[in-house]
Amino acid sequence: MSKVFVNIGLSLDGYMAPEGMSIEHWDHPEYHDWGARWGALMGWILKQQYFRENLLFASGGETGPVNDRLRSTMERSGAYIMGKRMFDAGERSWPEEAPFHAPVLVLTHEQREPWVRPGGTTFHFFNEGPAKALEKARALAGSRDIRISGGADVIQQYMNLGVIDELEIALAPILFGSGRRLFENLHDPAPLFRIDDVLDTPDATHLRYVRA
Repeated sequence: MSKVFVNIGLSLDGYMAPEGMSIEHWDHPEYHDWGARWGALMGWILKQQYFRENLLFASGGETGPVNDRLRSTMERSGAYIMGKRMFDAGERSWPEEAPFHAPVLVLTHEQREPWVRPGGTTFHFFNEGPAKALEKARALAGSRDIRISGGADVIQQYMNLGVIDELEIALAPILFGSGRRLFENLHDPAPLFRIDDVLDTPDATHLRYVRA
């Protein structure tokens, strides 16, 4: 059966995103630095050759174990699940050829027809909740895996359903102090994981946890 996994960047104090992170807050004086803080969190990925070429961002970039893991993460993903907030931000910032190249289920209350993009990405707007969305994602993914893309609330919902098989976390040496924290609102008992692999770099420590 397909595995269900999470692959995200995380600050040392456990935040997936800084306070006020949204396109609307780009020039907001209270949140003026969220872009720089996000860049510090995810700067490692901007250097990777696979990321740069997959997003049609630029050519060249770093190769090696981190780049190989990033490529593996994308190639193993047969379907994605994300929240409406994440989709709304991406709809305005992804290139026309969205970077997923697979079906994406967007958890939302909005009624909307599927949005087909060049390169194999189709966004499906799903109104029947996370459990049913996972059933649909399994059918769409075939033999490949399902990635729970985010944001934090969506990942927490799937953690509470007990269906996450793997957590891949790029832990960056930065403190946010506030923002969207990953490990909140988890039901007791929380799932148990064990360390499977560690890649250590100056920009981030790449950790893979699998279900114990």
